Amino acid sequence: MNLIPFLICFPFVVAVFMYLIRNNKIRNGVAYASLAVIMASVIWLLIDFISHGAQGTPVFVENEIVEMIILIAEAGLMFLVVYQCFVHKKYLISLLSIVQTLLIIWVEHFGPEITGTPQMLLDRLSLLMIVIVAFIGGMITIYAVGYMHGYHHYHTEFPDRRYYFFSLIFVFLGAMFGLVLSKSMLWMDFFWEITSICSFLLIGYTKTDEAVENSFRALWMNLLGGLMLAIGITVSAFQIGVVDLQMIVEGGLTIPIVCFVFAALTKSAQLPFSRWLLGAMVAPTPSSALLHSATMVKAGVYLLFRLSPALAGTMTGTMVSFIGGLTFLLASLLAISKSDAKAVLAYSTISNLGLIVACAGVGMPETIWAAIYLLIFHAVSKAMMFQDVGAVENSLHSRNIENMQGLIYRLPRLTFIMLIGIAGMYLAPFGMLIAKWAAFKAFVDASNPLLIIFIAFGSSTTMFYWTKWMAKIIGPPRVDTPLRDVTKKNEYASLYIHAVIMVVICLLCVPMSKYVVLPIEASLIGSTTMTLDSADIMVMVILLIAIVVLPFACYLGTKKHKRKHVISYMNGVNAGDNKNFIDSFGEEKQLYTANWYMVEYLGENKLLTPCIIVSTGVLIIMMCLIIGGAV
Repeated sequence: MNLIPFLICFPFVVAVFMYLIRNNKIRNGVAYASLAVIMASVIWLLIDFISHGAQGTPVFVENEIVEMIILIAEAGLMFLVVYQCFVHKKYLISLLSIVQTLLIIWVEHFGPEITGTPQMLLDRLSLLMIVIVAFIGGMITIYAVGYMHGYHHYHTEFPDRRYYFFSLIFVFLGAMFGLVLSKSMLWMDFFWEITSICSFLLIGYTKTDEAVENSFRALWMNLLGGLMLAIGITVSAFQIGVVDLQMIVEGGLTIPIVCFVFAALTKSAQLPFSRWLLGAMVAPTPSSALLHSATMVKAGVYLLFRLSPALAGTMTGTMVSFIGGLTFLLASLLAISKSDAKAVLAYSTISNLGLIVACAGVGMPETIWAAIYLLIFHAVSKAMMFQDVGAVENSLHSRNIENMQGLIYRLPRLTFIMLIGIAGMYLAPFGMLIAKWAAFKAFVDASNPLLIIFIAFGSSTTMFYWTKWMAKIIGPPRVDTPLRDVTKKNEYASLYIHAVIMVVICLLCVPMSKYVVLPIEASLIGSTTMTLDSADIMVMVILLIAIVVLPFACYLGTKKHKRKHVISYMNGVNAGDNKNFIDSFGEEKQLYTANWYMVEYLGENKLLTPCIIVSTGVLIIMMCLIIGGAV
């Protein structure tokens, strides 16, 4: 298992080179080679793990130099945050970082003697997360090489700091590897803070006023979660003298677990902390893809998976499942009001994370199975969708869904990939719908009426906004002029690989459940459930063919038989081109169709503030009840 320290340290070393190399071609070559090394290392680690019986392997790091490096790095991160806060006059935010860092230093060097524990652990869940970070995050980075070239070509108002951008990306990857491999909460806290600061710097990449404001919102919300993480570690260290996550869970320590849950809710952008992820849209598309799919938000749900054995049947679990279910429903409602494609993807991310959080809070075998499935399919589908929307924006110069009318005829390759991504989010036989059905069944079995309502209505609203989007891009275009597709080969390479992965994991749904999901479920809660029957695989294949092949066949058929010879019905006399009609006054008018976004009912100005107020009240009341009962 010597690959574990290499896998964590190597991206940080690469990040230094990314920052120092100012020649774009050389830096791109180093990025490709480094990603190849990372992916090969993960494959080798996977083979080694399986060959040793697929058993969890603890890793001890008994080295004072390493501990000193981490201590210095933690202090350095604190000074970086303080400096940025003082430059931008956000003084109160700096206190969150200062208190968190001082608490951790106190525990490590001046607190009680802590029972010796492995700092790291490689097991099935951490290995799954490593694979997602390495391959989904790696492909997003490959996509970013081409995208950022076009981004700065069209956005000359922003300084070209690609060396800085790619340096942060590799730091992000290294921090995520360290976070999901950490068994000691002291180590997890360190990597947790790195991801928070990296997201802050990535969101503020363009240095516009909006970017700076959104980046500081992300910073203070995530630092608040980091502070709660540090408080939980401190209480655990003084209460029982351990900082090992597994021991804390097995001991059922209420206050540390509640603190860790709070940190996970902030990181996974649950209400009332969702606005930091919405603000991340101002960053370049690769940043959004990383934050929404493979890295940042997955850290929160990963921690909840680890905590799930201590959540089942408890007041803390009830709080988590309620907040998650409420977020699932309300974020879906808010997504309906959005015509900006990235905004829809952002709310969809928050919504799906809410369902994963709700499943983890319930802690039943069926809900854990569903949550792991949602994690896998969401990572692939959402990464692909964000990249595709970014590529469409570069060619269409808009990401407004209304401007994507008939996109399948103007940018067919990008649209076909987009259709796979949309289908993957809400249609059978893709895993998102299967996992939602499993979660719904588990909520019914648990006789939880609130969660049943949340998932039933949340799934309905999800179908509503995805169907609107899908119908728009396959409908008749307003103009027949093809768009110039400026998507580069490396961008397409990432998109095609994501699309293939989406289809393959759907086809391999049953074996993936048997050999991946169920063993992880068993390692987390000690029991399993088989939700999928292998006899259903043929039905799933037929559905997959219908979803993937039929739109392509329709497109080819439309290209062969010109649409202008097929006269459509209109609210008047068709002028002969399916675009204009003669109204009752004899005047020729252009046909225009548009979706209804219900902004007057479901817009952010109507719904978001009440959602934040309600969820904040629920969170505060339930935390007070839980902590009061524990004390």
